[in-house]
Amino acid sequence: MTIEKYGAIDIGSNAIRLLISSVHEEEGKTTRFKKTSLVRVPIRLGADVFKDKRVSEANIARMLDTMQAYQLLMKTHKVVRYKACATSAMREAENGKELVQLIKDQTGIQIDIIDGKDEAAIIAMTDLHQLINTDASYLYVDVGGGSTEFTLYHNGNTVTSRSFKLGTVRLLNNLVPDQTWNEVQNWIQEITRNYNRISLIGSGGNINNIFKNSGKSMGKPLSFLYLSSYYKLLNSLTYEERIWELNLNQDRADVIVPAARIYLSAMKWSGAKDIYVPKIGLSDGIIKSLYNEKLKNK
Repeated sequence: MTIEKYGAIDIGSNAIRLLISSVHEEEGKTTRFKKTSLVRVPIRLGADVFKDKRVSEANIARMLDTMQAYQLLMKTHKVVRYKACATSAMREAENGKELVQLIKDQTGIQIDIIDGKDEAAIIAMTDLHQLINTDASYLYVDVGGGSTEFTLYHNGNTVTSRSFKLGTVRLLNNLVPDQTWNEVQNWIQEITRNYNRISLIGSGGNINNIFKNSGKSMGKPLSFLYLSSYYKLLNSLTYEERIWELNLNQDRADVIVPAARIYLSAMKWSGAKDIYVPKIGLSDGIIKSLYNEKLKNK
C-alpha cells in the first residue's frame, strides 16, 4: 500500500479553503481518498472586487497571511502534490494577476485563475458518478460567492453545463441584475424541459449547513417543501438571530439566505422536488485532478 497526501486550495469569493486528503493506493483495489484536514478562512474577496474591481490592501495582507499559513500546513502534513485555484472574484480583479505573482514570490504557492467552465469541469471530477443513478436526470448546482455553476446529467452522462455571475456575495451587495436571474431561469427551463423527474444535487458550504441542520442521514435528500420552509425561517430572523438561534458563523449568517434562494429557484425552474447534498465541491475535484495527472505521467 502507498499513501500520499495531496493539497487543494480553493480561493473563492467568500472564503479560502485548504483541503488535505490522503490518497491510499493498493494493487488490485480501488484508490481511496480520505479527507485529512479542512481549513477555511472567510476573507470574502468578492466584497472588494464586485464593487471596486480590485482586491483591497487589507485583504491582500490577509490573503498573504493565509497562503503562508497554508504553505506551512502543507509542509508539516508532508503534502507531495497541491494545486491552488482561484475563481470568480480573482477572475474579475484588476489586480488579480499582480496578486498571484506577489503570493508566488512571498509564499512559493502558484495560483491558477480558472474560468467558470474549468470550475465546472473540475467539480465533475469528484465522486459524483457514484452518487447518481444512471437511469435518472440531475441538475447539479454549485453555489459560490461570485458565481453558480450548473451541470445537467442524464443517464450518468454530462449533457451541458454553464456558469452564471449569480453568487451569494454579489446578491448581498445588490450586484445581480434582473436580467441575470432571467437568463438563469430561461436556461434551466430550456435544458430541462425534455426530462421528467429531475432531482437537484447541491454543493457549497451553505447547502451543507442547511443539510446538517435538517438532521437527515447522509444520502437522503431534502425536499422542496423543507428547503422552502427553512428559507422562510432564515428570512424571518435578523442577522444576529441567525447567529444566536441557528448557531451560524458570522460569515455564514448573511450569505446563507441568498444561497437558499438560488437553490430554491433552480428547483422551481427545473421542476425538482428533491435536492441531494453529497458534501463535495471544487476542493474535492482538485484532489481528483491531481491524482489523474499523476496517473497520466506514470
